[in-house]
Amino acid sequence: MVTVLLYVVVVALVAGLLFVVASYVFGRSEELAPIPVGMTVTKLPRVDVTGADVRALRFQQVVRGYKAAEVDWALDHLAGEIDQLRTELARVEAHALSLEAEAAGRRDEDR
Repeated sequence: MVTVLLYVVVVALVAGLLFVVASYVFGRSEELAPIPVGMTVTKLPRVDVTGADVRALRFQQVVRGYKAAEVDWALDHLAGEIDQLRTELARVEAHALSLEAEAAGRRDEDR
């Protein structure tokens, strides 16, 4: 019985010594500082968000996490909607400019 106890103690000491040596040699690797509370690594432009910006979004995964497929689907849907709205906005702005130019031309003719 004493032999088994001595064996367990020696194995524990050797394991502890190996752990300490490995920790000293390899360190804690290059860990990044924790993100401050209220901050995120997710980036979006402040203005002029495009579909490509939404498609490029990546989120941190946490223990409770999320279903990546659902988030990807939502981001793809939003990116498509943004692209469609930007295209429509550009078309409407171009049409408004042409109407303004046409109205200015008519005013010049009336003078």
